[in-house]
Amino acid sequence: MTISDFLITPATSAHLHYAEQICEEMFESAKARGTGIARRKPEYVAMKMDEGKAVIALHKDGTWAGFCYIETWGHGDYVANSGLIVNPIFRKVGLAKAIKKRVFDLSREKYPNSKIFGLTTGLAVMKINSDLGYEPVTYSELTQDEEFWKGCKSCINYDILMSKDRKNCMCTAMLWDPVEKEKELKEKIQRKAEAKERLDRIAKKQSLLKRIEAKLWKSTKKFVASVIPVGTKPIKGY
Repeated sequence: MTISDFLITPATSAHLHYAEQICEEMFESAKARGTGIARRKPEYVAMKMDEGKAVIALHKDGTWAGFCYIETWGHGDYVANSGLIVNPIFRKVGLAKAIKKRVFDLSREKYPNSKIFGLTTGLAVMKINSDLGYEPVTYSELTQDEEFWKGCKSCINYDILMSKDRKNCMCTAMLWDPVEKEKELKEKIQRKAEAKERLDRIAKKQSLLKRIEAKLWKSTKKFVASVIPVGTKPIKGY
């Protein structure tokens, strides 16, 4: 089984019948990991599908394989890709990474000016986020929308979060900032332009040196020809 056996696409109302199964698997997965992620209701997941703010993965036989949805905070200034889940029978295929990439692209399409962030304790998710360009940040750089932080209440580490005045906890905060990425892109383009300019200068110098060498060689041949008559045999010993 490979990733090519799956269709990964933005969810629509045609996928509503998967909502209950998705929510059940989210709950079971959180329970198995020992985390207190808030349990989502099928109606909430269905709403995300209807709004076009979710990505679903289906096996070629129609079996549900994975899911992730988009949430917005701070009047759309911040976006989170939440509820990533993969059907246990399809794990170890690379679906989590593919789904995260697709929902990330969907977030960029819908909210091109928003910062995309995540909080996670999972090393695998951190690696995926890092590959997408997320950077580790302090909690102060995340949304301060109270509704977002209310979602942490069901987590077993909520007391730790509050005791540290929401400045840090067991989760690692990661952020993708479009402004910073645009700046990085411009700097990269500038570095490439400067490198090309340096190479062009070096190439011109090399070309000039070759022309000088050729001219000197030509002049030397003319000088030798002028002082040594054609047909002159070399003196023995010289």
